[in-house]
Amino acid sequence: MAALTGLAKRLVSDGVLDESLAADSQAEANKQKLPFALYLVRNDLLDARTVAQIAADEFGTPVFDIKAISPLSLPKKLVDPKLIEKHHALPLMRRGNRLFVGVVDPTNLRALDEIKFNTGINTEAVLVEADKLSIAIEAYINANEESLSDALGGLDDEGLEGLEADSADVHAEEEANEADEAPIVRFINKILLDAIKIGASDIHFEPYEKTYRVRFRTDGILREMSKPPTSLATRLAARLKVMSQMDISERRVPQDGRIKMKVSKTRAIDFRVNTLPTLFGEKIVLRILDPSSAKLGIDALGYEDEQKQMYLSALEQPQGMILVTGPTGSGKTVSLYTGLNILNTEERNISTAEDPVEINLEGINQVQMNTRVGLTFAEALRSFLRQDPDIVMVGEIRDLETAEIAIKAAQTGHLVLSTLHTNSAPETLTRLLNMGVPAFNVATSVSLIIAQRLARRLCTKCRRPADDIPDEILSQEGFDDIGIPREEFELYHPVGCDVCLKGYKGRVGVYEVVRITPEIASLIMEGGNSLQIAKAAKAAGFNNLRTSALRKAAQGLTSLEEANRVTKD
Repeated sequence: MAALTGLAKRLVSDGVLDESLAADSQAEANKQKLPFALYLVRNDLLDARTVAQIAADEFGTPVFDIKAISPLSLPKKLVDPKLIEKHHALPLMRRGNRLFVGVVDPTNLRALDEIKFNTGINTEAVLVEADKLSIAIEAYINANEESLSDALGGLDDEGLEGLEADSADVHAEEEANEADEAPIVRFINKILLDAIKIGASDIHFEPYEKTYRVRFRTDGILREMSKPPTSLATRLAARLKVMSQMDISERRVPQDGRIKMKVSKTRAIDFRVNTLPTLFGEKIVLRILDPSSAKLGIDALGYEDEQKQMYLSALEQPQGMILVTGPTGSGKTVSLYTGLNILNTEERNISTAEDPVEINLEGINQVQMNTRVGLTFAEALRSFLRQDPDIVMVGEIRDLETAEIAIKAAQTGHLVLSTLHTNSAPETLTRLLNMGVPAFNVATSVSLIIAQRLARRLCTKCRRPADDIPDEILSQEGFDDIGIPREEFELYHPVGCDVCLKGYKGRVGVYEVVRITPEIASLIMEGGNSLQIAKAAKAAGFNNLRTSALRKAAQGLTSLEEANRVTKD
C-alpha cells in the first residue's frame, strides 16, 4: 500500500476516510491525473464542503466562496483553456503581478508553476470547493456568460435590477475586465456615488445573522440607506475587497485598502477601506476622502474672526508648535490641511508624517507610517530634521518620544503642527505634562492650541424661530456670557424638508482657540492644572467650546439642541 500524503493522510487521521480506501483513491486519482479532492467528490466518497474544510485546516488556507466574485470579472484570454482543464485550476482575478487561481488542492505546485510559466505572472492558490469549481470551469470553458452567471447563483434579487450603470471610472487595474451590467458592480457603484452626492463621510456595510444593512454617516450621524439580501453579504464584501486591492481569500483578520473613483474628468474621490471579521461576516467601512475639503479655505471652516486671526498669526511664525485636538471625526485633519495649504509655497519645505495619509497634497512631502518596518512618528520626525525642513506636520503625538522630538523641532527654528486626543485646549497642555514633557519645554514651544467639534448646520429653508425657550432657560444654558446681547440674536429649531436631513444640512466648526500668553505660560511652569489654565484662558478673552457653540446657535447657524449635543457635559 502506497504511503498516504497531504490531504489523504489528514482525512484518515480525522476519521472521515478509511485508510485503505484513501490509499486506493489516491492511487486512482494519480492514474487519472485528477486532484485527489476532486476524485473524492466526483466518486461520491465525500461531499465537497467537508473535503474543502479539512483541506483549509490542513493547509492553512481559507475556503473562498466562488459565488462571491462576479463571473464577468474573471480574467479572460489570460490562461489557455486546455491548461485550466488539465490542472482543474481557474484564474479568479489579477492584482498587479499576482494571479489568484482557484484550486481544490493548494499544494498543487505543478499547476501553479505551469500557469505562471505560460502567463508570466506570479500565481497564488485560492482554495475552492470541488463541485463549485467544476461548474465554474465548465461554464468558463464554454465561454457562455449566462451559463456561468447561473452556475454562480446569478443575482435576481428585487431591488437590484433597477439600478442604472454609472460611468464611474474606478482607478484600479482589474476594472478593465468589469462589465457595467453586473448587478453587484452596479449596486456598489451606486452606493459610492450616492454617498458622495449627499456628502457622507463614511459608509458602513454590516452583516448580521438575519439582516444586512448599509449605513451612511452624514453630518456626523449614522442612518440606514439600504438593506440588501443577506445572501449577497459575501459577494458585496468580495467586490469591495477587489476594488481596494485586498486579499479576497483572507477573511480571518482585518485588512486595509484604498479605492480611487473618478466622478468627473477633473475630480477624483479616495476611499479608505477597512475590513473587520465579525460573527456573521466581514463588516467593511469606507471613509470618504474628498481632496476638495482640504481646499475650502479658512473662511469656510467656521472660525470666529478673532480665532481665525490667531490661527493665521501662529501659521506666520517661523517656529513654535500648533496643536489641534478633539475626538475622531471632529475635523482636525481638515483644519491641519487648511493650514498646510496656506503655508504651501515654493519657498518652504514641508514634510508630514501621517497614519494614514488621508488626502494627497501637491507640493508637500507626505510620509505614511509603517510600524511593521519601524517607521514610526518618532522615526519619521528624526529623518525630517535631517532634511532641512521649514514646516513639519505630525499626524498625532501619541507618546513621550514623539512629543520630545516634536518640541525639539519647534524650539530649533521649525514650525510644527500636530494633533492630540483631548477634550479641550487646557487639557492638551496637562496631557503633555502627564506624558513626561518638562513644563519649561511645553511653555516655551507650544504657541497655539485649537480644540474643536463639528455641529450640524441648520437648514435655512425650513428652520423655525425658537420663541418657546424662556429667558430663564437661556440664562441657565449660558447665553448671558457669550458676548451677544439677547435682543440681537434669535434661536431656531430644526424642522426638516426635502432638501435637508431632519432640519440640518452640512456642518459648522465649533472652536476653542487658545494662544499661550505669558500668564498661561507661567501657570504651566508652576504646574497648574487644566481648570486653572481654563480660568486663565477665559480671563484672556478666549472662548471655550461651550461658549463658541452657543454663539453659533445665537447666530442661527445651529440649534441649541445641537450645541448641547456636541459640547454640554
